[in-house]
Order: sequence, then structure tokens, then C-alpha cells
Amino acid sequence: MKDPPAGWTRITPTVLYDDAAAALEWLAGAFGFIVRVRVEDDRGRIVHSQLVLDGGLLMVGQAGLSPDRSYLASPRAAGGANTQALVVHVDDADAHCERARAAGAVIVAEPETQDYGEGYWADRTYQARDPEGHNWWFVERVRG
Repeated sequence: MKDPPAGWTRITPTVLYDDAAAALEWLAGAFGFIVRVRVEDDRGRIVHSQLVLDGGLLMVGQAGLSPDRSYLASPRAAGGANTQALVVHVDDADAHCERARAAGAVIVAEPETQDYGEGYWADRTYQARDPEGHNWWFVERVRG
């Protein structure tokens, strides 16, 4: 298998927002993502973006840009339904949670240590929901 392009990971999730431009700003401020690429159409809608965080890559897109992709929607537009959750590894789950909370994230599950037993690992995790309803898990490895 050929390597992905430089700066890309083998698997790159894409999340869709009704207001992708606002989502880019919010994700940078609340979760610490860095916007690496931001491409807008002539109406200011995000047609492509790339966000990075410590070696991870995420694309954020504008829902509803084309009729042939009308099945793509944000959780807000789908009545809050999620078919996925995003997991992001961070250095300090507690500090990250406080940053997200201060930016307006709904903290669904407070930071808690999950110990998977001898021979496995322990993580400190919390769950947050962004303004359009995407669920995010942030994980700090504490033993492993």
C-alpha cells in the first residue's frame, strides 16, 4: 500500500456542520485544533478544511452544499442523532475539559479514570458535545 500524502493520516474522519465556518472557529478555541486548510466558496461556505492536533487530521465540511449529498447532515439537522463519536488523545484531560467547558461545550461525562485492568491500560477520559451535537471523547493515557 502506498503511503498517504504528506501530512495526512491513513484514516481521516470528516464531520459536517450546518455552519462549518463557525465550527472551525469553535473547534480551534474549545478543543485546540489548528486550522491548516480553509477553502471557501464565493458565498463564504466551507467547501474543504483540514484541522490538525498533535499528528491527527480532521476534515470539517459544510452540510447541504450539493443535492447529490443531501444524505450528509449535522447531528443538529438529524434531530441530535449521531452515527459516530470522535476520540482524541490529549495530554491533560482535566485541563482540556475545563477549556472546552469555558468555550461552551456540553460536558456529557466529567473526567474519570477508566482502568482496564492488569496487562492493559488506564485512561482518563471525558465526553463533550459541540454546539451542533457531535460527540467527542477526549482521552489521556495514564498507564499503559
